[in-house]
This record gives sequence, C-alpha cells and structure tokens, in this order.
Amino acid sequence: MIGMMYLVLTALLALQVNSAILLKFKFLDDSLSSINDKVSKSNDGTVKGIQAQVEKNRNQASDLVVLKQSEEIRKTTQEVIAYLGTVREKLMVATENKGKNEFKNMSAEDKVATTMLGGKRDGAAYEMKNKLNTYSTYIQKFVPGAAPLALDAKEDPMVVDKEQRNKNFAELNFENTPVVAALATLAQKEAEVLKYEADALAAQSAKVGGNIIVFDKVGAFASAESNTVAAGTKYKAELFLTASATGLKPTMTLNGGPLSVGPDGKGKVEFTARPGSFDAAGNAKAQWTGTIRFKQNGRDTTFKVTTPYTVTKPVMQIQSASVQALYFKCGNKLSVQVPALGAQYKPSFGASGASVIQGSKLGDVTLVPNSREVTLNVSSGGNAIGSQTFQVRPIPKPEIQCWVGGRPANEKQGTPITAVRNMSLKAIPDAGFATFLPDDARYRVTRYEITLVRGKRPAMPTRTINGPEANLSDVVNSGREGDRLYIEVKEVKRLNFQDQQEEVKVSKQFNIPLI
Repeated sequence: MIGMMYLVLTALLALQVNSAILLKFKFLDDSLSSINDKVSKSNDGTVKGIQAQVEKNRNQASDLVVLKQSEEIRKTTQEVIAYLGTVREKLMVATENKGKNEFKNMSAEDKVATTMLGGKRDGAAYEMKNKLNTYSTYIQKFVPGAAPLALDAKEDPMVVDKEQRNKNFAELNFENTPVVAALATLAQKEAEVLKYEADALAAQSAKVGGNIIVFDKVGAFASAESNTVAAGTKYKAELFLTASATGLKPTMTLNGGPLSVGPDGKGKVEFTARPGSFDAAGNAKAQWTGTIRFKQNGRDTTFKVTTPYTVTKPVMQIQSASVQALYFKCGNKLSVQVPALGAQYKPSFGASGASVIQGSKLGDVTLVPNSREVTLNVSSGGNAIGSQTFQVRPIPKPEIQCWVGGRPANEKQGTPITAVRNMSLKAIPDAGFATFLPDDARYRVTRYEITLVRGKRPAMPTRTINGPEANLSDVVNSGREGDRLYIEVKEVKRLNFQDQQEEVKVSKQFNIPLI
C-alpha cells in the first residue's frame, strides 16, 4: 500500500498544480495519517503481545533480551515519528496555516522551499534525510533487507524522469512543492517508518514464538442442510460469523494432497465426484477430508475437517428416432444428455456390439450395430456415467413395384401392350424404417430380366436390364394380345448413411398379361 501511495504522490507532483489537485494532496495526507495511526497502535499491540509471550515462556533470559530490543524499537520509532511531527509543525507555521482542517494557503511553494531547502542546504529536509537513513540503518539489525528511507533522485528506482535525476532528496521532494504535497510526503515517510517497525517487531515476535494472529477480516456465512427443498417441507440452515487474518499464511490439504491457497487465505476445494455403490434411489455416500495448518505461538497448529456429501447417479436422457431398438448395420443417431452435469459434461462413448461415430455436437453419437444387441457406455471427463442396452432390428425388406405408363402394372386384369413401352421397377422402403432412418432407406433395383411369353414359350429372347428403367419398344412392336411379360428381379442395392452400397437379398417375380 505504501508503494502505491508513493506512486500516486509522485504522479500528482508531476501534474500542473491547481485547486482540485491541491485538494487531492490534502485528501492523500489525511488518508495516510489515518492509516499511520492504526499501524502505530497495531505495532504497540505487537510489543504487548511479545511481553505476554515472554511471561508465558516464564521470562527466559533470551526472551527478555528480545523484549528489551522490541521496546527499544518502539521507542526509537516513536522518536522518529515525533521528529517528523515537528517538521510538519514547522511547515504549518511557516505557511501560516493554523491546523489540519484550516488551510489559509494550500500552495505557499516559496515558504515550503525556504523551510525545507534553506539558503545553503541548511533546510529541514537535509536533517530529515539523515534522521530517516539513520533509522533505516538501525532497523537493519532486525530486518537485514531494509533499504535507506531517504534517497537522492539518482538512487531512487522510481524516479525515471531525466530532468529529475540530478536532484538530491530535499530538492526531489520539496522543491516547487505546495505545502499540502509536502505534508503528504511527510505522511508517506511516516508510513515507511512504521512499516519498517512492523517488520522488525514481527521478526522479534517470531523469536519468542509469539506470532500474533489478528483476525481482521470478519464476514457472514450460511450453511444449508440442502440447497434443494421440496414445497411443503422445511428449509434448514445455519448463519454465523467467520474471521480470518490478513497476515496468516496457512497451508492446506485435501484428502492428504496439497491444496492451493488463494491470496484471500481461502483454499478452493474442487474435485470430480467418483461414482460409488448407488442405492435404490441412485445415491452414494462419500466424504472428503481437509486440513489447515498454521503457526500459533511458535508451534504448528492443525485443524482437520471431514465433510460428508452425497453422489447422485447422473440420469442419462437419450433421444432418438427409435430408442427402443436399433437397426442392423444402419447409422442410428442418438443424442445422449446428462443435465445434472451441466457445463462439466464432456462425453465420450464406447459400445459393445456396434461401432461408434462421435457427432459434432455435444452428446451426439451414431451407433452402427453389428450384432443382435448393443450396449452403449457413456463417460464424462474419464468418469463412467452409465450404460444403455438396445435390441437390434433387422432391416425390413423393400417392396418391389413394377410401373408401366406412369402407373403400377395390373397383374390380375392385364396391362395394355402399348403401356409397357416405358417400364420402371421401384424398390419402396418400409414406411417406419424410412421415417426413422431416411439416410439408410435408399433402395434401387439395379438388375432384372424380362421375357415376352406367348403360350408356354418365349416369344423373344430374355433381356437383362441394368438399372430400374427399361425401354420395351421391341415388345410393343412384337407383342400380341394374350402374351405376357415375365419379370424376375436379380439385384437390389441399398445406399446407407455413409453413401456406401450394399446388396439386398430380395426375391420377386412379376407375370403381367398383355391386352
């Protein structure tokens, strides 16, 4: 937070100063001062906590040394804060401002320069630099990484403006600076001092096993017996307060394995529920175990929680043109959905007695049976969901019809000779099969034989027709009343859903009288 405040302060100093910006400097000073008061009280509480821990440890000699050092840190810090307070008072007097909320002049840049820079580098800022850096050197005994608090521009990594890089600490912070900005700078330095003190006292506290846990985050939490409740029944839940500590860095486990802990100190429990021994209602009992470990009074403290939960067997919803049975060697398209899984549903399919073709849409699958019974196995994310067994129907045979002159041939009453000039044999699929699987119900008569019969003997040589259509002009020219056409179907083929042809065994003959 101190770093952020420093960046804000630096950015504001770079802007053209107007009344609105001056007010922002004042607000920034007020905010920092309020935070500093709270940090100071917290640091005071840390020293008291160290004292209590030393007493709890029966006033061991080594612990008493730590306590004395901690009290010295507190005293030294208070002296530096008090010194910065006197600098603040000098600025207020020099700029003729009465108090915190009574500013006669928020700018007064010349008077700030006179007070802080002086005429020959004898202003308050030069003494302040020595005071701050002496303090940071002192703190290094307890926090080895503590850097100097008052840097010249060339030493400060946050100063990137080339025009500012040649300025010393005093010029960088107080040259051409309104009084409210100067006061905000003092508040920011107070914050850095108190931060160093807090770090030093935390290190001291750890030496006596007195890491102090301050539960500074309080919230509300509700735990319900169930998030689902039937109309007419009671909804039951518990409402209670929860508390957590900002500085606490716990480690957590889930079922013995490490659990990631977020910056808010909360572990996110997430795992895939495994199917178990489901009862008649489709429920299976399970539980998970979590642990939270942290340092308390120098010792590892571990809390363990075991939470029961219920795994519900997912219900598969299968949609198809014909769910009760599938058709042999056909592309039976199914849509398998598991609403309970929601967005986590990532299906994969396997089957016995059929080949499987996964569809482009989520849950779509095509089964091509190769046996009398098929079992479809459904998984999601590698976890088994369930199975469904289907009976397999044979493909119904198509009906072969003979059409002449644009209508079916009349085998009982006869057909006029002139009508048979154009003949077509049609393979008509079963109506139900064509409705369920239109892509598999595409038939075609590919070969048949035609003989013109007169009495008991052929009147013309037998002709072989390839394809459903035949031109019988020669029969029309040679035929007589009382002759008949004998037609025998030799080959019928079906085009399946993958546009592959297969032969269909069909036995069909026509004996059509000519009139």
